[in-house]
Amino acid sequence: MKRIFLTMILAAVSASTFASGFKLTSPEIKANSSIPKSFEFNGFGCSGLNRSPALKWSGAPQATKSFAVTVYDPDAPTGSGWWHWMVINIPADVRELAAGAGDLNSTMLPNGAVQNRIDYGMAAWGGTCPPKGDKPHRYIFTVYALKTEKLDVPADATAALTGFMIRANAIGKAAFTARYGRAK
Repeated sequence: MKRIFLTMILAAVSASTFASGFKLTSPEIKANSSIPKSFEFNGFGCSGLNRSPALKWSGAPQATKSFAVTVYDPDAPTGSGWWHWMVINIPADVRELAAGAGDLNSTMLPNGAVQNRIDYGMAAWGGTCPPKGDKPHRYIFTVYALKTEKLDVPADATAALTGFMIRANAIGKAAFTARYGRAK
């Protein structure tokens, strides 16, 4: 009984940490809206500009030592979703990523920030590109506040490994979802 009670208390404390005033927004993609075509991938049958959106966040927990940003499509027909962007080791004093910061070979990421390999096989932003005719996919944009200054993951780490390390060190998160689909 004590163990169950302790587990409930820890869950409540954890939930309150993640339910604070931590917020993530984008001036280019609004929550619960459609994502503009300019963010679509250029390849795999898609012909967008493959440009990463600007993101801004506020209200992070005071104990934050760094941030990580991810973009994930849980509707991809893979059985495990699709990772579109992963940026780790964003310094704690940074509160935004500029539009285009996720481009391949970008020099606009904050000092120390690192893009990790995503499901397109590259370490950069990989835009939306759901199969033609699928219902619009959900894209979950998330910023994590981390309890460590640096996540030590190999340069060739899978998105799953990087995601595990992010979640293992998260002390807060903020997210929004937007949708994108392609007609037949």
